[in-house]
Amino acid sequence: MDPTNTRTVGTTAATVTELGFGGASIGELFVRVSEHDALATIDLAWDAGVRYFDTAPWYGRGLSELRTGGGLRDHARSEYALSTKVGRYLRPASVEGYDGSPWLGGAPNEVVFDYTYDGIMRSVEQSRLRLGITRFDIAFIHDLDRLYFDQDTMDAHFRDLATSGWRALEELRSSGQIGGFGAGINDLGLIPRFLDVGDIDAFLIAMPYTLLDQDVLDEEFPACAARGVGFVIGAVFASGILAKGPVPGGRYAYAEASPEIMARTAAIQAVCERHGVPLPAAALQFPLGHPSVASVIPGASSPAQQARNVEWFRHPIPADMWAELKHEGLLREDAPVPT
Repeated sequence: MDPTNTRTVGTTAATVTELGFGGASIGELFVRVSEHDALATIDLAWDAGVRYFDTAPWYGRGLSELRTGGGLRDHARSEYALSTKVGRYLRPASVEGYDGSPWLGGAPNEVVFDYTYDGIMRSVEQSRLRLGITRFDIAFIHDLDRLYFDQDTMDAHFRDLATSGWRALEELRSSGQIGGFGAGINDLGLIPRFLDVGDIDAFLIAMPYTLLDQDVLDEEFPACAARGVGFVIGAVFASGILAKGPVPGGRYAYAEASPEIMARTAAIQAVCERHGVPLPAAALQFPLGHPSVASVIPGASSPAQQARNVEWFRHPIPADMWAELKHEGLLREDAPVPT
């Protein structure tokens, strides 16, 4: 596949490269990243033709946005697409007892969840200052799901979004300050809830659509396709195991992989190897077989890692490999695959 190929994201006017750049890793997720390496990683992505960059206030508690803005500063705004997130704003942390986890470094900021009108406007204003960029192609509602909240708290945040925050996003979209808006999804069952709130342009799918998971094809993806809602796919490596393979300590869905997931990954890897395809290449390219998927956005914490992402994206994959995965029951029969 060619990383410079472009697609349009859902009902937005945003044109993105099929290979994008996910900004979590340069926020120092699980590993320290020097300023030099962060900017060099963005530069290498740019040189490879990547023109879509995604970040968030949460990534490194502001550090990823600072670095993304720095890496893009010398490029004309018309030459790339940019998305960030809303739903959290930041405030300076107390020096004593500060815990920056899961970021190993990051910026010393505390996070405040806020899905109200004022909270979303505050989040957007802060992101503009960190990025040094005044307009975002897409703003994604971030982490309004069960990974972060119990049911009662999540319901309260959804009420804030429906009665207040949604109006902020519509105002930002109608005024041209954002090109469109969507929501990030970490698990099944929440896409219909967002669709019920109002007109949404896209979803950033962070776990439910990978080589290991395709249950969204049952109802949720068809419901989106019927409304012209598009997808950006994050976490294509299922938070690690599809990049490193079924190795001891492998991570799936942000936790240690179960024996069942390890075995399924090993079986998928064996099929890939029979066709001369690295497992990460298959994982990275698979989502783009779906016509509503505009881009995949793997992260990278070093230039070498970014170079591998580009290499895997370009690796040729024969149609017979996808056919064998389906024949072996390792991939859904109705899962669209790249051609």
